[in-house]
Amino acid sequence: MFGKKHSKPQNRIDSLIGVGTTIEGNLSFSGGMRIDGQVNGNVIAAQGKPSTLVLSEHARVNGEVTVTHLVVNGAINGPVSASEYMELQSKAKVNGDVHYKTLEIQLGAIIEGRLIHSTVAAQDKIVAFKLNSGE
Repeated sequence: MFGKKHSKPQNRIDSLIGVGTTIEGNLSFSGGMRIDGQVNGNVIAAQGKPSTLVLSEHARVNGEVTVTHLVVNGAINGPVSASEYMELQSKAKVNGDVHYKTLEIQLGAIIEGRLIHSTVAAQDKIVAFKLNSGE
């Protein structure tokens, strides 16, 4: 409540990869993106900016996914990291480790990997001590 303000999910979709489209290679984006097709490569959002990735039930990603907000109803074959929020809908299938801060899993979603809770607050509380060199 009094801590850091969380970023809000993007309400609009800036980019769309349609059904029947296949991307070969890594994909970088900012803002909102929806994937209905297939990506054979990593999908990485710009750091320090809020981002939302939506994978429809037809979507397939073969690679790493790193975003702020993630909604999955398709398949991901690789490690996944959502720094704020992740929703796995009923047809979601993730084959890889899942790093999350807040997670919602609907009945029917499948995860084949480890669930790893990330606590950014713990990293913010680390205090570096300075040695007094004047003694």
